[in-house]
Amino acid sequence: MIKVIVSNEIANVCPDFVGACVEAEVVNTPYCAELWQEIERWGEKYRQEITTESLKDITSIAATRRMYKACGKDPSRYRPASEALIRRMLQGKELYQRDTLVDLVNLASIAYGYSIGGFDADQFVGDTLTLGIGREGEPYEGIGRGLINIHGLPVYRDAQGGVGTPTSDHERTKMTMETHHLVVLINGYDGNEQRVRENAVYIQQLLRQYVQSDGGTYYIYRY
Repeated sequence: MIKVIVSNEIANVCPDFVGACVEAEVVNTPYCAELWQEIERWGEKYRQEITTESLKDITSIAATRRMYKACGKDPSRYRPASEALIRRMLQGKELYQRDTLVDLVNLASIAYGYSIGGFDADQFVGDTLTLGIGREGEPYEGIGRGLINIHGLPVYRDAQGGVGTPTSDHERTKMTMETHHLVVLINGYDGNEQRVRENAVYIQQLLRQYVQSDGGTYYIYRY
């Protein structure tokens, strides 16, 4: 199993942080209509209940924004992925359809508001990920975004370097059609362990339903 460590620098700015690591064997597919119907239901729900302004008040999103500010990053310029996804739905824009694994992780993020990273674990270097803060000039290639400035962003690193931030995961470890060993990381900067656990169980449910998986296992991690 992949081991996740929370560094001192994260604990210093967010001592209540709690995360969850879901690990599972999966079979990806290009598209799943039933999954997209579920995504669309969440879009309808949010359009009826919140606005692009009140979106920032969702506790999981608000906590991630506070974390960005504490680390020295502007959350309106480098939006957390969960906020960006829901904001796009509220604006009536279609989400980008990639493949079932990517869409599934996006759905889990939309449903709970946590920024969630999904990775092809076979692409990790080593068996340990450490959550720290991005450094000035640290090289990082975001998925479909080219080189991005992760200075001041929370970042997971393996033995080679950064693999995931709440804004964008890295090209090197991204999920693809060839991904069979999946790791999903839930970032609970609000410290709500119960809700983080619920999100992990929801991901396991989605894995069983949509990617021929037994749901794998999950564990909670913190400093």
